[in-house]
Amino acid sequence: MSEIIKGRIKEGSPAKRGAHWDGQGTNFSLFSANATKVEVCLFDSTGEKEIERVELPEYTNQIFHGYLPDVGPGTFYGYRVHGPYEPESGHRFNPNKLLLDPYARAHAGSLTWDPAVFGYKMESGDDLTFDERDSAAFVPKCVIVDPNFDWQGEPGRRFVPWDHTVVYETHVKGYTKLHPEVPENLRGTYAGLGQKPVVDYIKSLGVTSVELLPVHTFIDDDFLLQKNLVNYWGYNSIGFFAPDPRYASDVPNSLREFKEMVARFHEAGLEVILDVVYNHTAEGNEKGPTLSFKGIDNASYYRLLPDQKRFYINDTGTGNTVNLSHPRVIQMVADSLRYWVQEMHVDGFRFDLGTILAREPHGFDEQSGFLKVCQQDPLLQTVKLIAEPWDIGPGGYQVGSFPAGWAEWNDSFRDTVRDFWRGEASAQALAPRLCGSPDKFNHSGRRAWASVNFVTAHDGFTLNDTVTYNEKHNEANGEDNKDGHSDNRSWNCGAEGPTEDPEINALRERQIRNILSTLLLSQGTPMLLAGDEFGRTQGGNNNAYCQDDEISWVNWAIEEKGQTLIGFTRKLLELRHKYPILRRTRFLTGEMNEELGVRDVTWINANGSDMQPGDWDDASTKCFGMLMDGRAQVTGIRKRGQDATVLMVINGHHDVVEFNLPEAAGCQGWTLLADTNIPDDEEERVFECGETYQVTGRSVVVFLLQAETEG
Repeated sequence: MSEIIKGRIKEGSPAKRGAHWDGQGTNFSLFSANATKVEVCLFDSTGEKEIERVELPEYTNQIFHGYLPDVGPGTFYGYRVHGPYEPESGHRFNPNKLLLDPYARAHAGSLTWDPAVFGYKMESGDDLTFDERDSAAFVPKCVIVDPNFDWQGEPGRRFVPWDHTVVYETHVKGYTKLHPEVPENLRGTYAGLGQKPVVDYIKSLGVTSVELLPVHTFIDDDFLLQKNLVNYWGYNSIGFFAPDPRYASDVPNSLREFKEMVARFHEAGLEVILDVVYNHTAEGNEKGPTLSFKGIDNASYYRLLPDQKRFYINDTGTGNTVNLSHPRVIQMVADSLRYWVQEMHVDGFRFDLGTILAREPHGFDEQSGFLKVCQQDPLLQTVKLIAEPWDIGPGGYQVGSFPAGWAEWNDSFRDTVRDFWRGEASAQALAPRLCGSPDKFNHSGRRAWASVNFVTAHDGFTLNDTVTYNEKHNEANGEDNKDGHSDNRSWNCGAEGPTEDPEINALRERQIRNILSTLLLSQGTPMLLAGDEFGRTQGGNNNAYCQDDEISWVNWAIEEKGQTLIGFTRKLLELRHKYPILRRTRFLTGEMNEELGVRDVTWINANGSDMQPGDWDDASTKCFGMLMDGRAQVTGIRKRGQDATVLMVINGHHDVVEFNLPEAAGCQGWTLLADTNIPDDEEERVFECGETYQVTGRSVVVFLLQAETEG
């Protein structure tokens, strides 16, 4: 380090991790419990040539820190961290490797899979060796940012009440890459997703919250690049504070572009939820590259085998597991979450492999350090927290086990609904899923919205493919069709793949509407996969994680049947928003409200009578009605639609069922709201109580009770 630099570097502060510009200079702060020295490397405007190397002069409470005047936004930087290279003791320090700042707010460049990016001599295959090659030319660089952004009156974070929430899962790039109304230079970017035609369309569906697949900076796996593929989904994070620059139309201003996208969604009244990956990083196992955490403090950031610290605990299936038992690592994750809420204005998070975040050495613990942080944090408890409640580790399946305040993906809903509509599940199995799965979530004061109901997601078949393919068709992934799930619980309706058979196509279209109706009219929080509303296909690929092409991109050349399905989806969501009985916060119990003389839910058989134990026990019972009475929940001042009574008739039989519309107190008739057999029917028809309605085989019909008006 030159005398000039020695004279320029100041003590700085350990208070905030990362690189923080204050208008006159930048404070650098990095945690490492086991390092002996940390150097900041500054690069020229291209990010290619190292121009200064500065040792951070102070070490306070395991934080290395220093302040450099006249270093500001746009500066490229990275760290070199010195310490013992003792893999068998858990330490993998190697100052020849340029490291990304865990708190970097922006990145530039991409990873080149050169042998120099490995801390050991990669060619030898022995991770106990030490590699002296400099990795700086082959790794991304961190960028100091100007945090100031004029939100121009943007109202800040949105808050959609849980009972109104409808989640729409999509991918930043794939959603607009082929969108004809997005300027070509903006397609596939944050700016493209924030374009008015895109936002207006999403809003028009009736969804309330857009959930984005990972946008944290991530790495493309070497084995994928060798096959001319990429990690399209992005579940391979390396930076938890920065939006990935590959989705920016203006890379130097990726931070600003992301904020502008959020502002456009908020102006439309839509929430933005991020899918986040804090369970593992892109550095992999002991044979993986040294890019950041591994070289900063491997023994602190990762869970290592207690008696063989050379090796990583692999509860994620990706090679490593982030150590959420360490207080500084918990702090990093909490700081990341708060940053995205405070500075980026996002409204919630979906946690990939969420059980790992709550796993302590003794196993999953709903009172784990991480969950306690989220519960007590005054900011984080105001946003939506959604767990993917499973992983491959011990005791990894925990649906329903997260604490009050959390919502969880409910795969039981997905599996049971798919099974029912392919003829493999009974009415008795389906009923609790229609009620928000109280068998899993009705405890500890949790509400029905805690069940995030989904039938499709990014991982697996699209809805169209669920009714078109019996088998996965992942040949394009280059793994001999061995990747992806084989238990899809799908049914091709009589032919594998596209067909010209009009009867099969008609059945498929009705099955899509049946599944959408079941999803969007059930209690709980529905999640819709983008494109399912018009029948998007991936050609039977159920694991398109590596397909950054037409397989994954949303095709906006929508056929007439797709437009009809969009209209039907909007109708269903209009009903959900209009009638609160379809989205109660409290669980439906079927108990009699003695004061009002009604039940919140009554199960009806095809004769129009209450279901009996024998009906439930009969596996052949496939047609039944779910009568939801809004009057059972009315207290105080009545709101529009609050006391409505809705009847949903579900027919899983292959043939027509004559269903007797039930008698009800004060009944003036039943108005037909929707029938999956006649999706574009706009005629308002009223049927008498006790009248028989011909319910088409494999269909859903929804009615509204017309009752006498009180005095």
